[in-house]
Amino acid sequence: MLSKPVHILGAGGIGVALGWCLMRAGCDVTMVDTHPGKVSSGRKNGVTVVGYGVQYPVFTSFNEWKPPYNSYILLCTKTYDNPAILQRVQNKSCLVPVQNGFDPELDQQSHPGEGIASFVSECLRDMPITHITRPGSLHIGARRDVTEAERREIVELAGAIRHAGLFPVEVINDVKPYKAAKLMYNAAISPLAASAGVDNGELLTDDIAKRLFFALLQENYAILKHANVPLAKIGPFHPDTVSIILRTPGLASLMAVFFRPSLQGTYCSMAPDISTGRTEIDAYNGHLIRLAEDFPCPLNRAAYALVQKIVNERLPPARGHLRSLVESLPDGVLT
Repeated sequence: MLSKPVHILGAGGIGVALGWCLMRAGCDVTMVDTHPGKVSSGRKNGVTVVGYGVQYPVFTSFNEWKPPYNSYILLCTKTYDNPAILQRVQNKSCLVPVQNGFDPELDQQSHPGEGIASFVSECLRDMPITHITRPGSLHIGARRDVTEAERREIVELAGAIRHAGLFPVEVINDVKPYKAAKLMYNAAISPLAASAGVDNGELLTDDIAKRLFFALLQENYAILKHANVPLAKIGPFHPDTVSIILRTPGLASLMAVFFRPSLQGTYCSMAPDISTGRTEIDAYNGHLIRLAEDFPCPLNRAAYALVQKIVNERLPPARGHLRSLVESLPDGVLT
């Protein structure tokens, strides 16, 4: 049981999974969402993690939500929703983001802690029912120098989430290297899988997608290393090891055979957004482009431009977009 209530903004895959865990631990949980169907369904039927059962938090719409001054506020929305939330929340130290991507405005706030999820949780669009389609962990820790009291609160929150046993929860001293490592993968997976309209496993099956995926991973790693950004281990290998694998002829393709089954049937968080007119491409590849400055990043620039074109012109996802991406690249980028 936590010492104060929890408000979870965003009843998507991560928000529902965390809400379910905290309710299972006996915490006071309020779920907040903008989707009327999710709010209505949540009030009637609670939140469900497929295969694990139902929990019944309080549900409210974002328009009706009154931000508490002293609570945990788990920010599980997409980064493009952050401006409206930051305008509403007065006590920014209450925020605990559990998001992908980098939001410059959020990064300037005073909150002490942050979480990074390596598991994949896919929620129905109009009901708070989620399915954990790929196992992983939740890393939660400090994003700046914290006081002892702030650290105790981070540990307390992690312990409550861990109590449910739904996924491993690890308290870390510095969340930034984990967030950067997650970005390295997300900024390779999301623009390709979302543009093509395929599941994540196709990035290790389709020849064009695989070449682009491996090349984007290499470029993302190079940008982060050039910017002296520390990286941590998310998944089976440290990013340094991934870089060695990608540079070893034939090894990446061989290992793809073993990793493909764990990605089949899973979808990136950008997939349902690309046809709506809003994506997190600026928080993924846009962040890397800004971080790179004068360092060459032709693949990120091309992937960013492709997603923007699809969104602006309301084009349907299609495998042909990946062929267009290859054709747009300067000679020698894809070896």
